[in-house]
Amino acid sequence: MLLYMTQILEARRGNVTEEMRKIAEIEGVSPEKIRDRVATGRVVILKNLKRNLRKYTAVGEGLSTKVNVNIGASTDHYNIEEELRKVEIANRYGADSLMDLTDGGDIDSMRRMVIEHAEMPVGTVPIYQVYYEMVTRRKYVIDFTPDELFRVIRKQLDDGVDFITVHTGITLELSRKLVEKKRVAGIVSRGGTIMAAWSLHNQRENPLYSEFDYLLEIAREYDVTLSLGDALRPGGIADAHDEFQVAELINNARLARRAVEKGVQVMIEGPGHMPLDQIEMDIKLEKELSGGVPYYVLGILPTDIAAGYDHIAGAIGGAVASAHGADMLCYLTPAEHLSLPTPEQVKEGLIAFKIAAHVGDTIKLGERAREKDREMSVARASLNWLKMFSLTFDQDRAKQIYTQYKDKPLGSCTMCGDLCVYLVLPRVTEKMKRT
Repeated sequence: MLLYMTQILEARRGNVTEEMRKIAEIEGVSPEKIRDRVATGRVVILKNLKRNLRKYTAVGEGLSTKVNVNIGASTDHYNIEEELRKVEIANRYGADSLMDLTDGGDIDSMRRMVIEHAEMPVGTVPIYQVYYEMVTRRKYVIDFTPDELFRVIRKQLDDGVDFITVHTGITLELSRKLVEKKRVAGIVSRGGTIMAAWSLHNQRENPLYSEFDYLLEIAREYDVTLSLGDALRPGGIADAHDEFQVAELINNARLARRAVEKGVQVMIEGPGHMPLDQIEMDIKLEKELSGGVPYYVLGILPTDIAAGYDHIAGAIGGAVASAHGADMLCYLTPAEHLSLPTPEQVKEGLIAFKIAAHVGDTIKLGERAREKDREMSVARASLNWLKMFSLTFDQDRAKQIYTQYKDKPLGSCTMCGDLCVYLVLPRVTEKMKRT
């Protein structure tokens, strides 16, 4: 069998690849550290062998916390131009990866356009396309075969997709138990629901679980990263760390170790909804079970009642997760649980989670992540507005707010005016120097 030289296999040979060098430069760590962490599965580089990236992204131990942006049309609303505006926002405001979750319309065209325009790695959830193809062929939506599932996976990877979410940990046994024992919020994962329904309808094991080794062969061919989906993530804080979430995490951790052993890059997806005081324990559990495989969390949402402001609630949980070792945050927008997000809502969600990731990094990475905070403090103390604007996550908004009552970036802002702390005391000290 032909053995493709993946990043992991190259690292195990002691080689530092060009991708590892680029990541080392971006992250400010040595190429050898990147190589050693890739070799053991503690760092993944999100890049399909067929893809030419303008922005490189690595996820894992000792690296800055990354932020993923979800976009994609739905069966209710399909507009390529609108989704491409979201891609532009992701490019401009620094998304580290982007997932096209289109589940209706011309899925192939949307994916290829997103890949063409996105500067950063692009991920997908192949089961959405499988599902929609069944609908368009007027078949029962869960009447696909394992071969049809793997065909779609291969097609998407052949298009250049850099990482895919695959719901590997939800077994037939877990699906049966879930029917017998209800959860408060049930299954909130679309892909997880499809795989559970498929297993129950066909009374067969989830093919992503039973044929995991075949999935590894396909992934290794393109050197893509498998993101082991959390089909049974808690969709409400009442379900956090129930038997279903934990059982699936154990399954995925075991599969992740097998992937690393076979030279395939892998990360594990996490919650979901979870009380704030359980987040640290959740991160440590995933790291212990998986041997340090990168953890990609969805939120985390520490409350269920923030509809319209889930990007803020999620950023709170995301900052805590990042501080305790989560490696990538999947953003939420104000439209979460309510609607497909608009481009402006994508921007709001991305910036909220960029802030959350940075806040977490000031703890996780310490002084390395606090350099810009120190620069901002120095700029504020000297009333250097142009420098302050340059250090913010959204320069345009900062300038807009500053100029709502004042035209030029000189002197104090209009909050304190002549009572600005950086004006009052210097006046006295300057007078004392003259006398």
